[in-house]
Amino acid sequence: MVNEQRKVERRDFTYYMKVTDAGTGSLVGYLVDISTGGFKLDSEKSISIGKDFRLHIELSGDISNKSSLIFSARSIWCQPDNIVPNTFKIGFQIIGLSTGDAIIFQRMYDKYAASRNNNRQNYNSIKG
Repeated sequence: MVNEQRKVERRDFTYYMKVTDAGTGSLVGYLVDISTGGFKLDSEKSISIGKDFRLHIELSGDISNKSSLIFSARSIWCQPDNIVPNTFKIGFQIIGLSTGDAIIFQRMYDKYAASRNNNRQNYNSIKG
């Protein structure tokens, strides 16, 4: 994986949300974690690093009155999943998002992203 250069906290994404190619409608993957500048997907296919994509996400009514979000993102890294065979983890950096869509993306982050520290604390308190 690429060296950690992230300036914004990355959080686990707790909502099942698929990401498709805006042009073809084909599935790219499912959101796994998110920051305000990028995200990670679980995918059934490997993709080229450094490629720009126009991506599409269906939105729920509690995030926006828009039905979907279309934006540009660049693939930063791609690696095989260590647990699930024949699947990949893919990291993206958001490169094109209007101001209004950035607000929607921030709402997604605020509403559906769980802090990893909170998850560890919850796990540790359950574990005893």
